[in-house]
Amino acid sequence: MIDLDNITRSVKKAGENITKRIVVCAGTGCVAGGSIKVFESFIIVAKELGISVCVELKGGNIGTLLSKSGCQGFCQKGPLVNILPAEILYINVKVDDVKEILEKSIKNNSLIDRLCYSDNGKVCKGQNEIPFYKKQHRVVIKQCGVMDPENIEEYISIGGYRAAEKACAEMTDKEICDVVLAAGLRGRGGGGFPVGKKWNLARNQTASKKYIICNGDEGDPGAFMDRSVMEGNPHGIIEGLVIAAKATGADEGYVYVRTEYALAVKRMKKAVKDASDIKVLGKNIFGSGHNFTLHVMEGAGAFVCGEEIALIASVEGKRGMPLPKPPFPAQSGLWGKPTTINNVETLATIPMIINYGADVFRETGTVSSHGTKTFALTGHVLNTGLIEVPLGSTLRQIIFDISGGVTDGKGSVKDGNFKAVQIGGPSGGCLTEEHLDLSLDFDSLKKVGAMVGSGGLVVMNKSICMVNIAKFFMQFTQNESCGKCVLCREGIKQMLLMLSDITEGKADEDTISLLEELARAVQIGSLCGLGKTAPNPVLSTLKYFRNEYDAHVKEKRCPAGECKSLINYEITDKCIGCTVCAVKCPAKAISGERRQKHKIAIVKCVKCDICIKSCKFNAIEIV
Repeated sequence: MIDLDNITRSVKKAGENITKRIVVCAGTGCVAGGSIKVFESFIIVAKELGISVCVELKGGNIGTLLSKSGCQGFCQKGPLVNILPAEILYINVKVDDVKEILEKSIKNNSLIDRLCYSDNGKVCKGQNEIPFYKKQHRVVIKQCGVMDPENIEEYISIGGYRAAEKACAEMTDKEICDVVLAAGLRGRGGGGFPVGKKWNLARNQTASKKYIICNGDEGDPGAFMDRSVMEGNPHGIIEGLVIAAKATGADEGYVYVRTEYALAVKRMKKAVKDASDIKVLGKNIFGSGHNFTLHVMEGAGAFVCGEEIALIASVEGKRGMPLPKPPFPAQSGLWGKPTTINNVETLATIPMIINYGADVFRETGTVSSHGTKTFALTGHVLNTGLIEVPLGSTLRQIIFDISGGVTDGKGSVKDGNFKAVQIGGPSGGCLTEEHLDLSLDFDSLKKVGAMVGSGGLVVMNKSICMVNIAKFFMQFTQNESCGKCVLCREGIKQMLLMLSDITEGKADEDTISLLEELARAVQIGSLCGLGKTAPNPVLSTLKYFRNEYDAHVKEKRCPAGECKSLINYEITDKCIGCTVCAVKCPAKAISGERRQKHKIAIVKCVKCDICIKSCKFNAIEIV
């Protein structure tokens, strides 16, 4: 039987002569930015400088440990390098910076200011001083940027699998469900259904075979929370699955990950193998008599497979399509057996609840939405990335305090430039300035026509056309609809056509009324969550940006200047006749003599924006 204390002692003994640690971010964003080359360069350059650096924690190692981590969250500034215990965070690190880091920060304990984040001119040494981190409350992703996600011994040494041991060896299935129910944990995948209730429903089913599935099929545009947790802390998810399996009586489970999440698939598979090798998974776990086998399955990447029934069909090898409920998966799921499906973040939260109790979990969040929530922050903000905040935090805190404010088209922060935020992905809604101080929790968002969803947050500045945004999300859901029910298949298609007519100046006032009526019909009558929530972006933009729809239809004008069919270009008196725009225009639509104001032939103009981008005197405007 596995001895967690013995493994912890071994890890600590092996590290007793390690004085420093270099942690290179190896999340997908930083890997794309070249962090693996930075990691490899540390090994080569340290050897050249005679600095003792090891990449594996073994007895006899001295000096500095070099390791990779999952996503450290500050994605916009990657590749990131964290130096411990000094808690120095270097940003935008390149291979050419490695020698200086080793010589100054490892050898001589000094700080390299130019590689640190600067907050209005003030050099921030590390996460404790950087606003992006200081104003978060990181619990689920706390270890993602610190530990090596491919090292199970390290996970155990920081308290990992203790909750699983406690749940398996000391608690009954009912006691586990009671604790989770008392904690008030609500599913982080979008619906916000109480997890304890879902587990109890499965637990009470009398069946000789039960399953549990981790839903890692994250397909929302702009979302990468689940991917980051799978890449950064796969054992936290497995531990949550072991506990959930004990609570519901399941002896077999699946981690369903979309195949394009290659790094997450690789790390989940290694974590499952390592956990099986040391008997955290398998038969008689922790001597409790509880058996649990876990598989990793790669999905083809269909958004509808995030829906429970469609996901089950996909695991069974069928086309991912929903069915009417009931029966619910907890009653009849995978191969007709009771099946519990939980989201990645939900499962990663479970060990903390078992370790510290329901009361501690309830200390964070709101009266009806307890705990924290991870969000993937993207769009027109200074600092994008992965964040975690208590439920009940506001958009203002996230957008302005954590992310540094709204940017213009050139990436500079500009006051008064906030227009909207899309929350919850294609199933969510668009919120406005009046919602900046709204409590972000399951119930408050629902009241204003939005939802927490899986946690995507896309911030938009005033250059964005909200009709076009609704069209973008409608195009996405139309592509991803499985086509089984008529309202989703045909309704979304017709909504998309109406939105296209509006953005192209072909619609009249009746189009808007018809669009709203159809959106409500699709919302009510669709079979699964994809169809029921697909109209949310349309309905929320109609509610909060009706004036923009009216401008498109009544005035044939796009207020944001984004819809190509409704805009024209005009050369103003700022033109000095430099001829650059005329030379670069691909349609030869601009004419004029040198040192004289130029003209645009509207009939030839293809509205490609090249003239605006090439003009150094801001002499061309959209009208």
